[in-house]
Amino acid sequence: MSAENLLWGAPRIHGELLKLGFSVAQSTVATYMVKRREPPSQGWKTFLRNHAPDIAVMDLFVVPTIGFKLRYGFVIVRIDRRDLVWISVTTNPTAEWIARQITEAFPWDGAPGYMIRDRDRVYGAVVIRRLRAMAFGTNRLRRPHPGRMALPNG
Repeated sequence: MSAENLLWGAPRIHGELLKLGFSVAQSTVATYMVKRREPPSQGWKTFLRNHAPDIAVMDLFVVPTIGFKLRYGFVIVRIDRRDLVWISVTTNPTAEWIARQITEAFPWDGAPGYMIRDRDRVYGAVVIRRLRAMAFGTNRLRRPHPGRMALPNG
């Protein structure tokens, strides 16, 4: 099973064997699995290195003022040369406001092939529709793994 299904791990194979009526421990399955020599696909670093000219990163962050008020900063950076594409500040970030900022950052055909963002709730359906309309195809809208940072500096 592990040779035919390279993406299956020991827990998945163990579950399939239990469904078939074989009573075997998960540790035994892990012992007899076929060992892979290389990862199943390119890693995050390889993806960033291969597609750096076509990647932009957007982020929303909090900026406290000297009067203890909160402002929200929005920034878009291109990965290849770490160029600052767009920066803006607001007191009330909404999905519509962020969608407008993306449109202003890439007004004509300058939109990158990939947009990386975090899992913030403020990026609503409006932002997703805007990114797809700007030719960021459905499979090209990337959200980084929850344990990883969007920028390659950490």
